[in-house]
Amino acid sequence: MIGVALTSLGAASQDLLWVHMIEHLLLGDIAALLIVLGLTGPLLAPVLRVRVFDRLRALSHPAIAFPLWVIDLYCWHVSSLYQAALRHTGIHALEHAMFLGFGINMWMCLVGPLPRPSWFGNLGKLIYIVAVRLAGTVLGNIFLWSGTVFYPYYLAGDARFHISPLADQSIAGAIMMVEESILTLGLFCWLFLRTARESEERQELLDYASANGLELTDARAARAVSAGRGSELRERLEARAAVRERMPEADDPSAHLQQPAGASERT
Repeated sequence: MIGVALTSLGAASQDLLWVHMIEHLLLGDIAALLIVLGLTGPLLAPVLRVRVFDRLRALSHPAIAFPLWVIDLYCWHVSSLYQAALRHTGIHALEHAMFLGFGINMWMCLVGPLPRPSWFGNLGKLIYIVAVRLAGTVLGNIFLWSGTVFYPYYLAGDARFHISPLADQSIAGAIMMVEESILTLGLFCWLFLRTARESEERQELLDYASANGLELTDARAARAVSAGRGSELRERLEARAAVRERMPEADDPSAHLQQPAGASERT
């Protein structure tokens, strides 16, 4: 996806704003999301053993990741910075690297394998998705409805492709809003299915514990399922149940008071 964003759109991304917008959306939204979806705990474990990277993990906290992503998104669309990136290869590379990096960080707390704050449950994830999409939608509407040309750099390219600068800018805003709408719908579906699956898994754990006389609170089951460790909790419950089955007398003190058959006759 990164290769597609950087190479397949060709020189048109330097001539037309709407083409460049597609490039940025593929890089900062789609590619970043796919990278995070491909990460696992075992894959990140060696990286997090390095102290610097372990400390950087704090940046993936939802209360930090979201404002960092918003600041990065809006700052790079300021006219002076955006056009500087178009004119200078080094600044352009930095812009793309920051779009990808802060995009990965933004998605990490939502779908990544790192631990999350206890308050960041499914409701917190829903609010987070809405906040992220709202921030992008505001920028898309600015491009779509503004009567001001923000990036004169594209004037020559617009003339070459026989499109007005405002039309180019409006198309870019519309593309941004459509992409965000599709992505948001997909995330809502993912969150709904996740919530349903977690609810079912949590109830199965509680039912198993109750059927086997094991103590398990709803809060503990919910935490395990939310962290993706429901199967580990189930294995521990099964081990405890197996121990109880092998030691029936320890669970029934009255068994120790029973006399062997024929004992009363011998006395």
